[in-house]
Amino acid sequence: MPNFSRPSEQLGKKEHDKSSFDENRDEKVIIVGAGSAGLAVAACLEDLGISSLVLERDCCVGSLWKNRTYDRVTLQGSKQQSSLPLMPIPDEYPTFVTRDHYVAYLEKYARRFNIQPRFFQTVESASFSQETGRWHVIARCSLDNSEKEYHGRFLVVATGEFSEKFMPDIPGLDSFRGTVIHSIDYKNEKDFEGKRVLVVGCGNSGMEIALELVKNDAGPRPSIVVRSPNHVLPRELFGRSTVSLAFELLKLLPLRMVDNLLMMYSNLALGNPATYGLPRPVEGPLEFKIKTGKTLVIDHGTVDKIRQRKIKVVPNLIRVTATGVVFEDGVEEDFDALIFATGYKSEVRRWLKNGRELFPEDGRPGNWPPGHWKGSDGLYVAGFGKRGVLGISEDGQRIAQDIFQSLKNAS
Repeated sequence: MPNFSRPSEQLGKKEHDKSSFDENRDEKVIIVGAGSAGLAVAACLEDLGISSLVLERDCCVGSLWKNRTYDRVTLQGSKQQSSLPLMPIPDEYPTFVTRDHYVAYLEKYARRFNIQPRFFQTVESASFSQETGRWHVIARCSLDNSEKEYHGRFLVVATGEFSEKFMPDIPGLDSFRGTVIHSIDYKNEKDFEGKRVLVVGCGNSGMEIALELVKNDAGPRPSIVVRSPNHVLPRELFGRSTVSLAFELLKLLPLRMVDNLLMMYSNLALGNPATYGLPRPVEGPLEFKIKTGKTLVIDHGTVDKIRQRKIKVVPNLIRVTATGVVFEDGVEEDFDALIFATGYKSEVRRWLKNGRELFPEDGRPGNWPPGHWKGSDGLYVAGFGKRGVLGISEDGQRIAQDIFQSLKNAS
């Protein structure tokens, strides 16, 4: 973790009134995205006396949490390890912070560090000019369709790995006469009471949605598609957040040993999920996460419902019909609704014209932590380290310190 020192006075704690923005001004730092990652970078820069301009396509900070998550979602890690830099999550918040609590925290965080994003700004292009030594960012305002251009010495990509929903291309999907939604549009179980629902995908969203659907015991039991192996871990380990404790143990023990401990406890708490149709990868939980970048599944009670046969586990589907689906084992079944919990994709490559070597075809950084956060020509990446809010906090501090040193060396 960087060791922060206070900046010299010439950097200026308050360089301008952010409420009176001049789009022709040459910014020091342009940050794309006002989610957790963008706010963390902006706050760390503000603490070092460096101004920044935050561009956000939506109408608020933390829009993923505020507008595009289901009602009962919580942070997977404990609040102690989910805080952003320089401002802890309040003690009165629950250990596993709810959506509404986290949105309130992000809003207070932005006010605390005087972060005033330019909302409704969809970035269409960002390119670096060797001639001027500046990043040129073109954004379109969704309110009036006007185009604006911004200039900055540094560019921080903080749009995150979950900026766009991913829908698999499945034959026949357009012919389905029932309801089709992505998990990003799911809010709660009330819209699906009495319906035969298939949840496609058994990651965290899929498992939690299936658990919510089963609460209506009078209706048909939901089914969940297992598309690929993953580890399912208990939410808590010895009274602590499993995710948080695992990362703490990694500071003391070898990865393989931590994985063995996680597997032993998971077997005691949940049994072997493979016996219920949830296959495990060959690698241990943390080794699997590091190797693939996939998020580990934290159980909130879904495994127990599967064990009680209140949730049906089914194989992957190969085709959709007008009234249902055909699974890869040849079985055909009717459903009223399909909920695709099939993950997200990044759209960075659509608008980032330079530094694209950082982002392979899937739009995720090609470099693994700890080298994922910095590119060339003043390009930085925040929130793509596949370590949740803990990684976001570290990214924010590293990036701010590196920019501070660059400005200091140039002065």
